[in-house]
Amino acid sequence: MKPLNPGEPRQIGPHRIIAALGEGGMGRVVLGLAPDGRLVAVKQIHAQFAHDPRFRERFRREVTTSRMVSGAYTAAVMDADPEAETPWLASVFVTGPDLREAVDEFGPLPMAAVRLLASGLAAALTELHRAGLIHRDLKPGNIILAADGPRVIDFGIARAVEEAQHLTGTGSIIGSPAFMSPEQAGSGLVGTASDVFSLGAILVMASTGRGPFSGTSAPQTLYNVVHAEPELSAVPAEIRPLVERCLAKDPARRPTPEQILDFFGPVPPGIAPWPDVVHARIQRQDAEVRAVLSLPIPAWRPPARPEPERKSRTGLVIAGALAVVAALIGTLVVVIQDATSPQDIGPATIPVAEALTLERLRRVDACTVLAGRFTEDLGTLKPDSNPLSPDRCTYSGSNGLRFDVRLGEPVVNGGIGATNRTAEGLPLLRASFSGGCHALIPVTGVPELYVMLYNDTDVGDECAVADSALTVVLARLRTHEVDRADDPAGLLPLDPCVLPDAAVVAANMNGAPVRPISLRNCRWTGDGESLDVKVQRSLYVDDGRAVDLGNGVTGYVSESSDSVCLLSWPHRTLPDGDAEYVSVWLQGYSGDRACDRARAVAVSVLARLPKR
Repeated sequence: MKPLNPGEPRQIGPHRIIAALGEGGMGRVVLGLAPDGRLVAVKQIHAQFAHDPRFRERFRREVTTSRMVSGAYTAAVMDADPEAETPWLASVFVTGPDLREAVDEFGPLPMAAVRLLASGLAAALTELHRAGLIHRDLKPGNIILAADGPRVIDFGIARAVEEAQHLTGTGSIIGSPAFMSPEQAGSGLVGTASDVFSLGAILVMASTGRGPFSGTSAPQTLYNVVHAEPELSAVPAEIRPLVERCLAKDPARRPTPEQILDFFGPVPPGIAPWPDVVHARIQRQDAEVRAVLSLPIPAWRPPARPEPERKSRTGLVIAGALAVVAALIGTLVVVIQDATSPQDIGPATIPVAEALTLERLRRVDACTVLAGRFTEDLGTLKPDSNPLSPDRCTYSGSNGLRFDVRLGEPVVNGGIGATNRTAEGLPLLRASFSGGCHALIPVTGVPELYVMLYNDTDVGDECAVADSALTVVLARLRTHEVDRADDPAGLLPLDPCVLPDAAVVAANMNGAPVRPISLRNCRWTGDGESLDVKVQRSLYVDDGRAVDLGNGVTGYVSESSDSVCLLSWPHRTLPDGDAEYVSVWLQGYSGDRACDRARAVAVSVLARLPKR
């Protein structure tokens, strides 16, 4: 949730606007307050669609149909105005991270959560298809993990946008390549079975952290969707047969949403569907909403009546002249950004290859990297005062810029492509996912992890902004001005891959190979089993079954079965209310007593932690 920029409208239709929520391929989303007091998510459609009168007609038709959908696992459409200068749609606001954010930050969902996710999505598709809708863009970013289950959003506009783009004529594709069906990727006839294919791909991503058709670029991913077999080796055995059917190339072989519901059976009532860390995130977002609502809210005004459209030759000439000027200015900005290099970054004393190692990045404070003014095009940047992760920081500028710096993260969705730009002598790469423009460069020695500039705003040239900011990031990483203060009791500099005793891990994982999967998360994987050891800093709640780890330390099991166990314990509470803690997560163990084995690993980790 972000504050509104100065000059932004404080009312859209009858809805008072109080905060910005995000932006995607179809439009910008803001948080609004309906006249009856309900919170709404208002999506304003991008101008490229607003100027197409045929889009408005399709948009009107799709919204009318969408209002008939009111299932428990959808965010119901409440209002819309396809005739507004910028068409908009308002739906029920749902608190929670989207599935992509949750998996990126916290790792794959445990099996119990995946089952609930699958049942919720199948129920949502049942409602959509009964109303005569096909979602066409079902992907992790369009699934909100609410406190009581998933919510599917953005239905009702995907088909209007897709038709307005004339796909077969332009070669464009609406949707996320990693989650679209072969018939959609190949511009074939798209029916309800296309959404089922997307559901199958989502279950793979939710349970493994990766899509079933991931490629090195968007075209490669699309090719894999159409021609390659899905990668399902890491998918839990209990859902793999269903996933295989969902991902069949032939739509006729895929199950219906009703058959998916039958496969999973009834959902147990009254349980928390997600891991504790996700529910903690939901609670923080609830607190953010309450804080926003405590501020002065814009006065309500009756919506303006639409004026008759007036066209004149003079107006057309002026509009054309402004378009030419805008194009010239855009060209000039790109030239300036290409020629701009960071200044006053501090003394660069670290070789660039060393600056990009995991060991180095664990000592970096992500919220000092871009704090200040280093290039003219970016201006002065300020960090978020309460970052959600020590590996990330959100920066904002006075001109409306707002983007994330992410250290040592994987690219879970979308492809990676090359650019013609460099930073500190290294080629910059581009990630294609979730809208916006994202620049990245691989971590030294771990090419599947990246230092990333995640830019999803529309201020200026998105890619030029991302490249310029990442150039500064790399230059700053070569200085010691971005280091965290030395803290002998701190966990953040520690390497999770060497925290557990090697002999204990070997005894419980049969000598499985190890690899880092993020800056502070290490994974041992073998024969369908995995063990994660993760160092974290965020809000921590002691929730679950208490387990004595010895030496006066109590751990908490938040999920357990014969083959799965998630065991966490706090190391220390910090002055800002967050905590440093460690989690040990054993999944898919083929034997029994998974928590006994997780505890053995945890005890070996505990012996190597610094004194609090």
